[in-house]
Amino acid sequence: MFSPAARKSNHGTLKDRNHSPRAPDYTPTATLGGGRKASFDSSIPNRPKTGTPAPWASRLSVLARISPMKNSEKMDDEDPIQPVFVGEFPQVVREEQNNLHRKHAPGQACIAGGMDKGTSISWMICGSRLFLWSYLSPASSNKCVILDIPSNVSQNLDINRNSNLGCSWLLRVISWDYGNNRNLQRQLKSAGILLCNRKSGAIVYWPDIYPDGGADPVTHLESLEELGVAVSLGNGKSPFRRQHGLSGHENNLIESISFNSLIATPVPNKKQVCIALASCSNGELWHFKCGPGEICPKKVCDSILDSSSSVTSSNQAIGGMGYPRSLIWRSPFFSLEEHNRQFFLLTDHEIQCFRIELTSNFEVSRLWSQEIIGADGDLGIKKDLAGQKKIWPLDIRVDDRGKEITILVATYCKDRVSSSSYMRYSLLTMHYRSGMDFLESVNSHERVLEKKDPIQVIIPKARVEEEEVLFSMRLQMGGKPLGSAVILSGDGTATVYYYWRQSTRLYQFDLPYDAGKVLDASVFPSLDDSEAGAWVLLTEKAGIWAIPERAILLDGAEPPVRSMSLKGSSKEVSMEDEKRNFMKLGSVDTRRTSSEARHTADREHDNYSGTALGAVRDEVAEGLVSQLFHDFLLSGQVDGSLEKLQNSGAFERDGEMNAFAWASKSIVDTLAKHWTTTRGAEIVALAAVSTQLMEKLQKHQKYLQFLALSKCHEELCLKLRHALQIIMEHGEKLAAMIQLRELQNMISESRAAGVTSQHSGLEREVSGSLWDLIQMVGERARRNTVLLMDRDNAEVFYSKVSELEEVFYCLDRHLDYIISMEQPIKVQVQRACELSNSCATLVQSAMHYKKENHMWYPPHDGLMPWYGQHAVISGLWSLAFFMIQILNEYEIDLSAKSDICSHLEVLGDIMLEAYLGAITVKVELEEEHKALVEEYWNRRDALLDSLHRQIKVFVDAQIQDSVDDTPKQKEMILRELSANLLSIARRHECYKILWIICSDLNDSTLLKNLMHESVGPKGGFSYFVFKQLYENGQFSKLLILGEEFPEELSTFLKDHLDLLWLHEIFLHRFSSASKTLHVLSLSEDGSSILDTEDKIKPGYAEAELMLPERKRLLYLSKIAAVAGEDANYSTEVERINADLMILKLQENILELLPNEEDKQKIGQRLLPPGDLIRLCLKAQIPQLSLKAFDVFAWTSSSFRTHNRTLLEECWKNAAELDDWEKLYRFSAAQGWSDDDTFRVLEKTLLFHASRRCYGPKSQSFGGGFDEVLPLRRDNTKPPNLKDSAASVESILMQHRDFADAGKLMLTAVMLGSTQVDVGTRDNVALIG
Repeated sequence: MFSPAARKSNHGTLKDRNHSPRAPDYTPTATLGGGRKASFDSSIPNRPKTGTPAPWASRLSVLARISPMKNSEKMDDEDPIQPVFVGEFPQVVREEQNNLHRKHAPGQACIAGGMDKGTSISWMICGSRLFLWSYLSPASSNKCVILDIPSNVSQNLDINRNSNLGCSWLLRVISWDYGNNRNLQRQLKSAGILLCNRKSGAIVYWPDIYPDGGADPVTHLESLEELGVAVSLGNGKSPFRRQHGLSGHENNLIESISFNSLIATPVPNKKQVCIALASCSNGELWHFKCGPGEICPKKVCDSILDSSSSVTSSNQAIGGMGYPRSLIWRSPFFSLEEHNRQFFLLTDHEIQCFRIELTSNFEVSRLWSQEIIGADGDLGIKKDLAGQKKIWPLDIRVDDRGKEITILVATYCKDRVSSSSYMRYSLLTMHYRSGMDFLESVNSHERVLEKKDPIQVIIPKARVEEEEVLFSMRLQMGGKPLGSAVILSGDGTATVYYYWRQSTRLYQFDLPYDAGKVLDASVFPSLDDSEAGAWVLLTEKAGIWAIPERAILLDGAEPPVRSMSLKGSSKEVSMEDEKRNFMKLGSVDTRRTSSEARHTADREHDNYSGTALGAVRDEVAEGLVSQLFHDFLLSGQVDGSLEKLQNSGAFERDGEMNAFAWASKSIVDTLAKHWTTTRGAEIVALAAVSTQLMEKLQKHQKYLQFLALSKCHEELCLKLRHALQIIMEHGEKLAAMIQLRELQNMISESRAAGVTSQHSGLEREVSGSLWDLIQMVGERARRNTVLLMDRDNAEVFYSKVSELEEVFYCLDRHLDYIISMEQPIKVQVQRACELSNSCATLVQSAMHYKKENHMWYPPHDGLMPWYGQHAVISGLWSLAFFMIQILNEYEIDLSAKSDICSHLEVLGDIMLEAYLGAITVKVELEEEHKALVEEYWNRRDALLDSLHRQIKVFVDAQIQDSVDDTPKQKEMILRELSANLLSIARRHECYKILWIICSDLNDSTLLKNLMHESVGPKGGFSYFVFKQLYENGQFSKLLILGEEFPEELSTFLKDHLDLLWLHEIFLHRFSSASKTLHVLSLSEDGSSILDTEDKIKPGYAEAELMLPERKRLLYLSKIAAVAGEDANYSTEVERINADLMILKLQENILELLPNEEDKQKIGQRLLPPGDLIRLCLKAQIPQLSLKAFDVFAWTSSSFRTHNRTLLEECWKNAAELDDWEKLYRFSAAQGWSDDDTFRVLEKTLLFHASRRCYGPKSQSFGGGFDEVLPLRRDNTKPPNLKDSAASVESILMQHRDFADAGKLMLTAVMLGSTQVDVGTRDNVALIG
């Protein structure tokens, strides 16, 4: 299977040239399983070096090659791209296998098995016994459930005979743990098992297998014939076989009807009840209701499956024998809220989507179907192409999101030139069209799916296989690398497909002759649901193996080069070759933990993008560092080390990838040689753990001595500060891990004193939250590094010292798993305190190490400490927030509250210190840090505020229990309980808590001391105190406190002018007080009436100033200005007088207003000069119109300039209030003399306005009106259309009566101005 098409040219020559000696005739100890025959009479021509040679290749048998040595004991020069052995079968499984092999002839023992991805359960059937265990846990700590298949099921089944192709059993695990995170569970608490025999249709259902095998199974023994399944299709050969004359085996799968696929789902709200759906090879679909009492089968209505044009009756196959091929749920995830589920069914030419109602009737209805093999190639695969004879959809898979559908397809082709036949294997990936993935039903002719990518050809030309071989193939998706797929075949082979760098890569998992078949493949689930893990495979006899991602990327071969079947695999290696390998390689093992971890990091950095030369230099440099350090340990000499390392490029790369940093990492992450997984989790109770950690610390100290003596430390400190920082942090983490181990010992001893002797030490360990955290971190490391999968979680945790940040990462992401809300509140408190103590121990130990060894550290500018990383801070906050919630939301006793508060104080202080370090580094690097600072402030306030509330509770409780309940006694208790909180708030400038504590203690001395200490933004703590006093209306205390903090109070009162002038008078700053009073008296909505463009800060916001109050403030301002007597005090006094005049004008204007409503609306509120002028113009009263000119006079030159248009409106208004046309007619009719004219004009508004603005006795502030608006226009300049109102004369010329009465208008203006001597009127008569 999966082999390239045979070539006729020079095959024999190659075969002869590569022929190897024939193996001896004896049978090896571990016999072949599944009826497979080992071929020892020929070797493989042109076998590539890449691929899957026997990955261990050190001993004769695969069972012997699974070395008991640990990863740390293995040589560093081993190939890291080989498959990795990650787990042995549980001992009971191995014993049952041995018993079974002794009872049966070689190849005849029935062994079947598989893996369930959703629950991470492996299962294996040996004879009539079913074994189930988790493939995530190492064998030493793994629990195996043993179930006996009922004898009445196996009576009529030939279960003692193995199947040549595929597994004769279908098994599904139904988890009842709906609410739990299954990725975190190493062992299910409740699950059911559904077992179905493909050929007979017999079904066995165990409602719950936990604990200890659970309840008795329920069986259904009706055969397929009794269920109504048709068993005959003519002569028993498929159309493909009849057409092409392909021969079949004696026990051909197609000659009998069998179940092809089985899926199952729990039924909501019904205890231990599930629904199973099974597809039959003759085209029928059945569903089975399985409960603790019975199994009820039901055939799905024929019309549901009647979608193929070839369907004529319920007994006829859908398109061909062997179909429908596969069943799969649309989404792998299921919740109790769902009352129906959708599933896909794969037929010989289309995908059908169904929905089953999870109610009492369990109705099945078809939602849609879409053809994937037809005349339209855009829909999927185009058929009837030249040379194409037949197409088989073999299996279907859906991704975890339920969005993408992948189909494995085999195509039988014939070359028209050479007439040779071959098979083509490909993958078709479909996804939903836009907006179609949420539809419950669609039009029968509407397309739901479309091709995501072009069809990916796996093997373009492979040898022709029997249909039974094709139907034994299965597809698995979801492992690393992302987008890869595993193709399993019934003959026991597994091939990994991956499309990488514009080419198809194939990797065949290939074990020697005695390993048996590959039974199934799955994926190591991620703890974070972020991405899948490595591929993991269950073998028949050699345990569980994993394929590292790097092996697939670098060891895969292109399809034309590589054989993918048993023929051409390493299982054909001869015994002589095995012996030569043994003699040559000895006991060299193939796995290298440090290399695997390094390649993971390199993948993130280089992404396998052509950095081979750099990687080689890094390997050389690291090897040289390790060799020189080893020589130093032996001889104590470092002669020439610096020059050698410089030449090797060891100083070229900074950071984690530096050779010195890697050497340090290898020291602290070394796995213990004398630890063994056979002893399970009890290993952590031994002194060996602490001893190993101390040995690492001592070796790391010697490594630092080596760096110092060789002068590499100086070079690193100058050029590679980050690398040196990492090296020193390895020492910090080692010291922290040692202290954590001591803490765990203390917890274990303490817990041991409170339990009976019948409890084992392991049970005492497991009962703590620290132990659960250790297990989780170790589990995460094991899943991320497949080379560690055979190790115990605790062993991995105490070995991977450099990844100590993972402790806090798991706290952040999975705290709800470590401390469950379902636990009693007392237990939650205990577990939270234990975790808090553990986190504090880690960080404090690291800080202590840094303090003691500070001379070794590089300058810290811009270097982030490991405990300042986001993951660490987030983990600390998650735990702290959980403890805050307990304090705020639960009623717990005082002792429990006291425990939480004491631990929370320490944990919170550590977290806040980590925040400060992170913020400092970001500031030094000039990176964005505002969001981090804001987060720091918010979490600091929430933490300390919660602690303060609890202190008040403790104080009240102690007062109630005390005989002396005087205020002094309460103060003493409060002072004592607040000491730690005060210290934390002091260091982290939590002004709110400092203020509250000082207020509670009524301690002004403490308050002043804190104000002197804290000088921060806007004055620090003193600013906060002033703000509190101001908001509380304690103005006298505020001003008194300002006597000791004059400058700080001045800074604060800049925003509060109502008190600033008092403080300035106290400081004898009279001129400043005058200006403050002046601004305050005229302020409104943040602006001064002096200039609408001059904005000031709002003052006296509590109550709006009335006009009398403003006048008083102006008088005070005038007095202060006189008292100050600065250089400009006279100008300031003039300005104050002008503003007083404006206030008086407003009072007069309000008295003259005819509209009472306007008076009430304005009241005593200050109006800006512009509004006051408009109010006068709006009244159309001559007296108010003149008041508008008075307001203009007492403002300022800048105001008149900026409001010139308004001034023009005043002149226009003045001209409109007199009837100039009437005056003109009277003067003409009556023949007025000059004196009569002057006498009449003196009564006009223009005359009075001109006298107010331009007369000899006119008064104004800041210059005259002629600076802004001259009385007469300048005739020497050409007229400017844009400035048509450049003078009062120009404004009057725009009046409608100017043509007739213009002479009178100008005479009135000139009569009132300073340009005419009113005592000599003869000159006025000449105007015009």
